[in-house]
Amino acid sequence: MRLTTKGRFAVTAMIDVALHGSGGPVTLAAVSERQRISLSYLEQLFGKLRRHGLVDSVRGPGGGYNLARAAGELSVAEIITAVDEPIDATQCGGRENCHDDRRCMTHELWASLNNHIFSFLDSVTLAELVRQQEQRAQSSEVQVLQDHRRASVGDPAPESADVL
Repeated sequence: MRLTTKGRFAVTAMIDVALHGSGGPVTLAAVSERQRISLSYLEQLFGKLRRHGLVDSVRGPGGGYNLARAAGELSVAEIITAVDEPIDATQCGGRENCHDDRRCMTHELWASLNNHIFSFLDSVTLAELVRQQEQRAQSSEVQVLQDHRRASVGDPAPESADVL
């Protein structure tokens, strides 16, 4: 199974909207700039996300996109399936015709994997991903300063590290 850029970019863009949407609608141009995703590609993705009820659009000056529901109510699986990204490890796309128009010997294995992948992605909420990004941003703000001055004879030893 391979998750294409469509699913990856949709999840990334939704995290961005959730992170930056507290002050009002988020423009796709801003998401495009921050995430380095083509604006036209984002427009296609957000059209699908809107039709599936995951985002609301606001027109006019100051317009953009808001989450249609709380981030804790949106799963990664919903986002990925909304943009028509198949979550399927079978060779036949679930049609059971992978071996001379019959089910192959490993079909059940791959179908079971699909179920596990979907269950996992369905268990991960957008709020969890946002929290991870916020924690990551906070930990990168903490800087450790080290005193690299040479101590003179008789000077007290400098403290090795101070945390800001």
